[in-house]
Amino acid sequence: QVQLVESGGGLVQAGGLLSCAASGSIFSTNDMGWYRQAPEKQRELVAAITPGGTPTYADSVKGRFTISRDNAKNTVYLQMNSLKPEDTGVYYCNARVFHTRWDLKEYDYWGQGTQVTVSS
Repeated sequence: QVQLVESGGGLVQAGGLLSCAASGSIFSTNDMGWYRQAPEKQRELVAAITPGGTPTYADSVKGRFTISRDNAKNTVYLQMNSLKPEDTGVYYCNARVFHTRWDLKEYDYWGQGTQVTVSS
């Protein structure tokens, strides 16, 4: 099993940093990312990053958010700048994990979510 522990979030104004550390039965991690869910809306991708460091961003956060990762620590970060009230929501960490070198497919894991509330 794999556990994703998120930190950061809370009531923020201009910016903030989210962190998510994966631990447990991990041989390697594939893509890692952040999703968010606003009240009464579906969960959406915010940003994702490949093991090699190639990022993908939702159009709504491009130029404001930066995703990064530390492969040695199985940790992914989301630096959020120029926050807007519409960035408010529960942010979930996601990791796609290989448990062993013989796994033919990756397994999908989620963090418990951390609330980000942007004050106007």
